[in-house]
Amino acid sequence: MKIYNTKTRQKEEFKPIEEGKVGIYVCGPTVYDFIHIGNARPMIVFDTLRRYLEHKGYEVNYVSNFTDVEDKIIKRSIEEGIPANEVSEKYIVECKKDMEALNVRPATVHPQATQEIPEMIEMVQTLIDKGHAYEKNGTVYFRVRSFEPYGKLSHKKIDDLESGHRADSHALKVTGEDEKEDALDFVLWKPKKEGEPSWDSPWGAGRPGWHLECSCMSKKYVGDTVDIHAGGEDLIFPHHENEIAQSEAANGCEFANYWMHNAFLKINGDKMSKSLGNFFTVRDICQQYDPQVFRFFMLSAQYRTPLNFSKELVEDASRGLDRILNGAEKLREIADKKNGRFIMDEEQRILEEEMPKFIERFDAAMDDDLNTADAISVIFELVRFTNANTSEKSSSNFADCLYRILFELCDTILGIHLERAAVDIADDDVAQIEALIAERTAAKKEKNFARADEIRAQLLDMGIILEDTREGVKWKKA
Repeated sequence: MKIYNTKTRQKEEFKPIEEGKVGIYVCGPTVYDFIHIGNARPMIVFDTLRRYLEHKGYEVNYVSNFTDVEDKIIKRSIEEGIPANEVSEKYIVECKKDMEALNVRPATVHPQATQEIPEMIEMVQTLIDKGHAYEKNGTVYFRVRSFEPYGKLSHKKIDDLESGHRADSHALKVTGEDEKEDALDFVLWKPKKEGEPSWDSPWGAGRPGWHLECSCMSKKYVGDTVDIHAGGEDLIFPHHENEIAQSEAANGCEFANYWMHNAFLKINGDKMSKSLGNFFTVRDICQQYDPQVFRFFMLSAQYRTPLNFSKELVEDASRGLDRILNGAEKLREIADKKNGRFIMDEEQRILEEEMPKFIERFDAAMDDDLNTADAISVIFELVRFTNANTSEKSSSNFADCLYRILFELCDTILGIHLERAAVDIADDDVAQIEALIAERTAAKKEKNFARADEIRAQLLDMGIILEDTREGVKWKKA
């Protein structure tokens, strides 16, 4: 398997630190509100990475944190008049609900920053002892120039960064950051402010800096060196760059061997923002679309490709997923039939020999830097193969073999359920639907096709789709 490593800017053969095991750390959301659909992309992408590595036989330790102490959380706690920890706990619960809706599996561990404060204090002290950090008036800063490789992930040069800071020197003085030894130095520990959560430390009561939190949680739950560190491309600088600096300065070893970053999600070609009125939460979208359609849409592009969210593109994804679900439903029906045809005939045995090729081509796409777009193309080809080579006369074993392959690729690895979510329809509505279908069937027998078409259109207006099959009329909620 090859992974595009942000640090080296090239695809590299993936080799884990320990054979058969993979440690992954993914930066999770800051929990001050419902997660937005931009947050959902890394969640879905790297959940799929985890699933695929498990498919390949790896034991995966997948760690993704919740940032539960941060300025936005404090601001929300003031607005709502409740303690900051109640804000974060509330939105952790809501985030987990959205993750479940999107079929994002829970991490091996979901650490919370506020529960790891002792480890953070320990790392800060280590950095001070090694000369990489210093304290000024209760604030502890990291000496960026003490870490010679600074910029190796983002490929930024310190001299260029310094120039940028000089141009903004007035802003630095206004914010009080002129107490730093160097404008480039960043905060490891900040002193307590009135009304904010704080913890005791050797430098006074305060709280950790954001960058420090992930360094300590990845160290504790994955190890000093992580196989794969992942997140959105907006985290490359300064967050991940600063994580590298403080972790490697403290631990004396490589922080992460592979860095994976997903590209941005745009809304109708524009950056998502509340000011533009195009800001959507996962909860908003899941009220408009089946969450599985949204997950399928997210995987329809390779993760490093910018993805544009629009109504038209999501509806395209819905139609594409529908073709796959129809193919799966057909296979289940054949496999479940008690028609006595269990054994494959010679023609089906020959076709069976072609089935592993779909798995091989799917794996080849996923091995090429998790190319889910090409992998989904293979699934569509498998569905076409299924539709062309199965009928009610096919053996149940043949259909079952095809279904198990489709299930492994689509459900187990991509996390796309092959059965539609049950839709609650009132008994009275069901009775009305079935009465209209019976009337339509009678109209067709009487060759009153105009009336039959009217009834189909009426049912479609009610959100009901009809499918005429050899076994009779089937219907489903649109």
